[in-house]
Amino acid sequence: MATYWFCVKHHRVEETPGDVCPPIDRLGPFPTEAEAERALEKARERNEEWDNDPNWSDETDWTGLPKRRDSE
Repeated sequence: MATYWFCVKHHRVEETPGDVCPPIDRLGPFPTEAEAERALEKARERNEEWDNDPNWSDETDWTGLPKRRDSE
């Protein structure tokens, strides 16, 4: 069964088994080629969701670590 990756260096979908770029240059694995093609878009969507998550804050606690906001 094939597994698909998105190479961020070459901006293309790669399939394993086969000749693929090193792990540092890949996003995935993805079950389909179509999902691998959306890798960068999906990463942007997730980053946006995490940046706007009301349960997290960039403020730090007394240890210097980011602190979680308490849910009401």
